Amino acid sequence: MKRPTLFHAIALAIPILLLISGCGRTIDPGMRGLRWSPLSGGLEKESLKNGFYFRAPWNDVFEYDVRYQSFTEKIDALTGDDLSVTLRVAITMSPIPEEIYFLAQEVGHNWYQQLVRPQFLSAVRGVVAQYSMVTLPERSSEIGNRIEAVMVESLKGRHLNVYSVALSEIEFSKMVLQAIEQKQAKEQEKEQKEFELVIAQRNAEIARIQAKGEGDALQIRAEGESESLRIRAKGQSQAQELITKTLTPDYLKFKLYENPNTKTIIVPERSTVPIIVNPGPDHPR
Repeated sequence: MKRPTLFHAIALAIPILLLISGCGRTIDPGMRGLRWSPLSGGLEKESLKNGFYFRAPWNDVFEYDVRYQSFTEKIDALTGDDLSVTLRVAITMSPIPEEIYFLAQEVGHNWYQQLVRPQFLSAVRGVVAQYSMVTLPERSSEIGNRIEAVMVESLKGRHLNVYSVALSEIEFSKMVLQAIEQKQAKEQEKEQKEFELVIAQRNAEIARIQAKGEGDALQIRAEGESESLRIRAKGQSQAQELITKTLTPDYLKFKLYENPNTKTIIVPERSTVPIIVNPGPDHPR
């Protein structure tokens, strides 16, 4: 009797390995699996995590990617001022791993195309219609957040998780770009005129303040001169008053007698010849 050779062992192992590989399925990380047993109830509710699983040849395992995936759409929309614009918008989302059975039952593998995409296009157009054309670039982040909020609400209970929505590109037609440039030019011209008006008003205010300062200085100078004249006149008046009080009749007579050139004439009541007293130095004695 011949002993089994290595060749016979390999020949026997190959069918066994093929049978084992055909009766097993490996679930990779980031994936979830659902058993399909057509002879015993169909799709099983419990999901399979990453690992190797045996199955009967007549059964199958359906795999679902539960990692975050990004889907980008190029969407034509109308702005709030009825201008056409093309946007490239990306939505990042994933199935909820614990609810993969219900997603498979209700939608299946093609959940984005069948469920998400129609609502995504509608949400983008609805939100963009609330903004004017010129505000789209500067408010793109706000628009993305609002689209995300709409999608979260519309997909509530549909076993999907929305992570983010972002506008990556905004395209305008040539006619729209020309309209934007004209509007920006008019706004810049308006701002320039407003700036020039502010400068003119400030210059006028400065001139008014300077004129008021010069007028105040002249007034102060005039008031000072008037006060000086008043004080001088008051001093002269007081001096004159003092002189008037000093020059009494007795004082004047006394000063009269002190003057050597003064002549005193006495006329007696009964005589017609005057008597001269204190004649001057030139009078003969």
